Amino acid sequence: MSFTSLSHHIDLEWLREAYRRTRKDGAPGVDGQTAADYEQHLEDNLQSLLSRVKSGTYRAPPVRRVQIPKDNGETRPLGIPTFEDKVLQRAMVMVLEPIYEQDFLDCSYGFRPGRSPHQALSTIRETLMSMKGGVVLEVDLRKFFDSLDHEHLRTILNQRVRDGVVIRCIGKWLNAGILEDQQLSYPESGTPQGGVISPLLANVFLHEVIDRWFEQQIKPQLKGRAHLIRYADDLVMIFAREDDAQRVYEVLPKRLGRYGLTLHPEKTRLISFWRPAYESEQDSDRQPPEPGTFDFLGFTHHWARSRRGFWVVKRRTSRVRFSRSVRRMSAWLRENRHRPLREQWARLCAKLRGYFGYYGITGNAAALSRFHRCAENLWLKWLRRRGQKAFRSWQWYQRILVVFPLPPPIAVHSELRRVVNP
Repeated sequence: MSFTSLSHHIDLEWLREAYRRTRKDGAPGVDGQTAADYEQHLEDNLQSLLSRVKSGTYRAPPVRRVQIPKDNGETRPLGIPTFEDKVLQRAMVMVLEPIYEQDFLDCSYGFRPGRSPHQALSTIRETLMSMKGGVVLEVDLRKFFDSLDHEHLRTILNQRVRDGVVIRCIGKWLNAGILEDQQLSYPESGTPQGGVISPLLANVFLHEVIDRWFEQQIKPQLKGRAHLIRYADDLVMIFAREDDAQRVYEVLPKRLGRYGLTLHPEKTRLISFWRPAYESEQDSDRQPPEPGTFDFLGFTHHWARSRRGFWVVKRRTSRVRFSRSVRRMSAWLRENRHRPLREQWARLCAKLRGYFGYYGITGNAAALSRFHRCAENLWLKWLRRRGQKAFRSWQWYQRILVVFPLPPPIAVHSELRRVVNP
């Protein structure tokens, strides 16, 4: 069923709540207006915004684009809307999210309320363990946010939402210009990566293009078990049979091509991920091949022995993510080595807690400890460049760590802790 009347929910109180949920520390857009500037005349600004939206005179301002360096030497475009645009986009998300949450499937985890990347990682591990491995199809969509087709997106949105105010606002955001290096352009495809509403539009698009197609059309035709786990535009497919995986691998580019999407030829691949044979299975006629590894959401998945000697799926921080985090830590310490020790320590602790808060999972203790040691060594390295002899002493640095201890590497998302304390 389609919703033809939704805009009546958007009133002044709705915009106040949208303003409350909008981040206040983000970078300003093309108009240079910050959250503090907007708050000075908040009621007047929200009332003016509401009037323009309801009357159809609201004009989406251009999105300021900056290029974020990637690990492979390329750059990722990041769009920064104006603060007022963020408030209105948040209001639209509050309207659309309850509708599409009823439609989204359990295989989707990205940017949804009550769901997290660690739930997707746990699902992958539990699926592989229950199937004793399988064939993993690692899928990488090439420049998804830049190549999202507007016409196909409008067609998909019209299946559930036909309110004129909502559709008109989304159309204005899709057609808003991109300001980069003082050059204004109007791309015919894509949605700004960094906009408040972009993750929801991406989920709506991929729900129709991949999720429903895989669950309703592909799985009934397969001979063995198959599972899809998707987080935004990152996804993996797990198959119990190699022939099923090969069939889907061949038909997937055709399916995506119908909607203007392409696969990255180097990052999309099939991985044999069967559980290694036990000693008692070595004489079996059919031995599974040596298992490979694959990366998903910053973790490398691999088979390893547990402490009790069983084969289990473990996750460790991927080399690319680990190296990137170390480089960023070193760059921050280099730029802030002149600041007082207490201020450096407070910020460094916050960064380590954030790192352990994401990468702190069961089985990743070695990578966490290694990153903790890197942080200590980098702090000493840049403290020594203050130019004072006292800072060059290792004994002095050990005393500093006693006064200013760094957070220990703890598995925040420990599966063992959940079992002991349910």
